[in-house]
Amino acid sequence: MLFRIAVVIAILSLSACSNWVYRYDIPQGNYLDQKSIDQLQVGMTQEQVKFILGSPVVMGMFNDQTWHYVYMLKSGRHEKLNMKKSFTLFFVDYKLTKAEGDFSVSENFNTPFNKTGKLTLDELAIN
Repeated sequence: MLFRIAVVIAILSLSACSNWVYRYDIPQGNYLDQKSIDQLQVGMTQEQVKFILGSPVVMGMFNDQTWHYVYMLKSGRHEKLNMKKSFTLFFVDYKLTKAEGDFSVSENFNTPFNKTGKLTLDELAIN
């Protein structure tokens, strides 16, 4: 009888070891990659930006001209693997004007959208 109690106590104490418990990685927010950021250009509308990056995590409550994309990863294995990245976009008159954060913008970012040598339908219209 004493042996059975000792076995049960040993099993319960071993099951409490935290190294044996699998912990999930917890991603939160918008995962962005550099390839998507490289597609952004000054002058894009909010709809075009939303198509490329998805909906922002945070929009300004009183000013919808600022979008914040935030991504956090809490690792279940070790705190060194935790990650936090943020990227903020600024719009004027619903057109993209500036971007800043943990990602670098491409060389073409400051080239106004639709001014890359391609003609739009409005420019092709005959008056």
